[in-house]
Amino acid sequence: MSALLEPPIRQEFVYAAPPPAGIIVERPLSRWQRWSQHALWRKVLILLSLALLWEGAARWTHNDLLLPSFIQTAQAFIGGIASGELLTRTAASLVVLLQGYAVGVLAAFVLTLLAVSSRIGRDLLETLTAMLNPLPAIALLPLALLWFGLGRASLIFVIVHSVMWPLALNTYAGFQGVPETLRMAGRNYGLNGLRLVLHVLVPGALPSIVSGLKIGWAFAWRTLIAAELVFGTTSGQGGLGWYIFQNRNELYTDKVFAGLAAVIVIGLIVENIGFRTLERVTLKRWGMQR
Repeated sequence: MSALLEPPIRQEFVYAAPPPAGIIVERPLSRWQRWSQHALWRKVLILLSLALLWEGAARWTHNDLLLPSFIQTAQAFIGGIASGELLTRTAASLVVLLQGYAVGVLAAFVLTLLAVSSRIGRDLLETLTAMLNPLPAIALLPLALLWFGLGRASLIFVIVHSVMWPLALNTYAGFQGVPETLRMAGRNYGLNGLRLVLHVLVPGALPSIVSGLKIGWAFAWRTLIAAELVFGTTSGQGGLGWYIFQNRNELYTDKVFAGLAAVIVIGLIVENIGFRTLERVTLKRWGMQR
């Protein structure tokens, strides 16, 4: 009787489910595909391709005076580092650049704080940027030499001019783009004046501020090199621009390209290590950048 009450036992079968339609099953990536996922390897590949094109163009022209090869430039670059001359010139330029860049950043933030604090400050920023931002910094160098003399102060003056206006414009545009909800939340917490700017506006406008810092750095770097190319040494010691100009006069074209390569290398280091690290620890960490 109990055997009749027990339910029948069904035989179990295991079937392999087919993959759903429209979904692609992932396959292991090849070594080349894994390398291509890293931006560093892609950039290295681009640089190697440019170096090969350079070498091919130099061999095709076959004129070391007009276009030295990549190998010759690399030898001049390594030789300049080994002799210490290229490092000394680079250090001289970087000292002046950092001084002018720091003063320009400080001046831009002061001007932007005035712009977000009062209508007069806003009108002042808009008027000055409309007047002075289109003015090339190198055009002010003759006046700087007249006012400050042939020295470091003249170069710092033109660097401040090249950094101040683009950074102020970017920062102010970032402040204007901060949502009103965040401003109201800051005021509800009792923040006003400088505290509101530092705790609400600066974090909210950080992408624009970092972009302005990068633009200001590029403007300052090329302004300094151009000023040294035109007016030579400062305070008895020439920088990278003077190194390029002097070797051009002596027809050492490979050293000229080595000086230009030093400018490019410093730019790559600042962009990929300095600003990229800043973006990683702030913008990407806080979800403000992909």
